[in-house]
Amino acid sequence: MSRSPVAANDSTFARLVSLAAHDLRTPLATIHGFAQTLIRTGDLGEPKQRYMEMIDIASRQLAELLDELGTAARIEDGRYEPSMQAVNTLELARAAAANLGEDRVKVSGEGGEVHVDPEGTERGVSALAQAALRHGGLDEVTLHVDGSTLAVSPVTASSAPVVLGEELRDLGAAVAVRVVRALGGSVALDGDTLTITLPE
Repeated sequence: MSRSPVAANDSTFARLVSLAAHDLRTPLATIHGFAQTLIRTGDLGEPKQRYMEMIDIASRQLAELLDELGTAARIEDGRYEPSMQAVNTLELARAAAANLGEDRVKVSGEGGEVHVDPEGTERGVSALAQAALRHGGLDEVTLHVDGSTLAVSPVTASSAPVVLGEELRDLGAAVAVRVVRALGGSVALDGDTLTITLPE
């Protein structure tokens, strides 16, 4: 008896990804929790203490990746419900830069009020700056703020498709572009500058 292939639409796949991201959080929380408990005891000795700290950091990174995946799945499935709040773009840019280090992202300009999901937008701006650094082979980028617009530069020719979310080689950047657009903003490239416009 022949089996016919099951055709899954995009919505079904997005829900499957969202479910997987949700279910993976439970075992990950266990790993993270016990790693922190063992680190706090402080009696593991070297190199075990260092290994546990590495496990702790890696578990936090995995949690962030699962958050990104879950957000992307909700956007694709039309179930993204951001918590919109008034935020100053200069404060947003500074918080995003702090995630990567002030020596890597130089913030300048004058902010304005926008209405966004603060946590998701901050993470997104940080991810776009990181993608410009990582895929452009750069040591530093600037993040210039002008009202509701944030400009990341330079963006190299090789990193541009990745930073725009067109070439899927960076999960953070791909999700960031989708988040900004889902919030009613835009992401575009003007020469070697990535312009992020957020809704006022």
